[in-house]
Amino acid sequence: MAAVLALLLAIAVTVQVPADAVVRRVLDAPSIRTAFAELDRTHDQLIADTIALTEIPAPPFDEHARARAFMSMLEHAGLTSVQQDTQGNVIGVRRGTDSRLPVVVIAAHLDTVFPAGTDVRVRREGTRLRAPGIGDNARSLAVLAAIARAMHAATIRTDADVLFVGTVGEEGAGDLSGVRYLFDAGDWRGRIGTFIAVDGTGPGDHIVDAGIGIRRYRVTFTGPGGHSFGSFGIVNPAFALGSAIERLSRVPVPASPKTTFNVGVIGGGTSVNTIPSAVWTDIDLRSESAAGLDRLDRDFRAAIQAAADEENRRRSIELGKVIVRFERTGDRPAARTPASSRLIATAEAIIRASGMRPTRSAASTDANIPMSLGIPAITIESGATGDRVHTLDEWIDVEKSASLGGVQNALALLIAMAGRP
Repeated sequence: MAAVLALLLAIAVTVQVPADAVVRRVLDAPSIRTAFAELDRTHDQLIADTIALTEIPAPPFDEHARARAFMSMLEHAGLTSVQQDTQGNVIGVRRGTDSRLPVVVIAAHLDTVFPAGTDVRVRREGTRLRAPGIGDNARSLAVLAAIARAMHAATIRTDADVLFVGTVGEEGAGDLSGVRYLFDAGDWRGRIGTFIAVDGTGPGDHIVDAGIGIRRYRVTFTGPGGHSFGSFGIVNPAFALGSAIERLSRVPVPASPKTTFNVGVIGGGTSVNTIPSAVWTDIDLRSESAAGLDRLDRDFRAAIQAAADEENRRRSIELGKVIVRFERTGDRPAARTPASSRLIATAEAIIRASGMRPTRSAASTDANIPMSLGIPAITIESGATGDRVHTLDEWIDVEKSASLGGVQNALALLIAMAGRP
């Protein structure tokens, strides 16, 4: 009960203070100016850390080596109790002055989309750095370490505890497993009141305040199979799959809230002269709206089942029918942090104070999970510029003035949400 009362009191007090006033107080604090100066002084270290982390492969479900390197960076940045949880997340703690307050998390994901064996060596061309995964999300991890170092050098004390977290399983089939564990089963579950994800590059003027919902399926069509000539005329799962894809392509979806579907991978069969006994496809469904995603899910299932039913009507089922099976392989909730939230108001006030104009959009990031739980959460940029994310020629430009802007904004936001320096 005491913890609940403390939380309510903290919320009541901070809500009464306009975000612009909080931000002015934070940015005018001598310790913040000292921290900004430290970020400037150690910018080369930020670049070195970015390169070092990029060159440690972190394919899906194998982030261990990069996690160990990130742990070392957080330890050298002055954090305490740096460790990995049982899911593989790296967590470093910066204690505040009041342990009763809700914890503030700043997080970046450890994993990349690239498989084992990908050449992740960084190629440098002036201030431009090229390598798979360098902007998504090695730089963000290096930014977290830089922020922790700057806070330590400036002896900043926050009211609330701050967790610096490197999450696993953010990309692709990882399905946000790391952040799910953090909120569902980790040692800090029930204590987190604010979640800030740092993901991707950009000057620091953009906020992801909505999580795009994603459902992924492996759809498998099975049938009796047989020889292409001798068994001709029986049901063929490949025909059903082809019809299913064509039917799905005609499913209407709204432009707003944006709702999409994709057939990404197709497989199955044994030989060119064999009626396959099994074929499959991987399908991705997305929507900015939870209701929109549910509606698309229903329409998708109906289209797929109709294709199987049609195949069973058109051809012989003497040896058996075509059967369709749906296996859900991913499920990211659609959610949103309310525009009225203190977190968004503060982030926008910081962006304006830095001379930029704030923008907002939806995306699929670690922030989806806390958003779905009603916990204020956003995703922000790590600074710098970049492009070609998720490709082998991904790049970032770490020219100092553009690079530092996003880092400073992230630091200021973290301090404003965790309590005055």
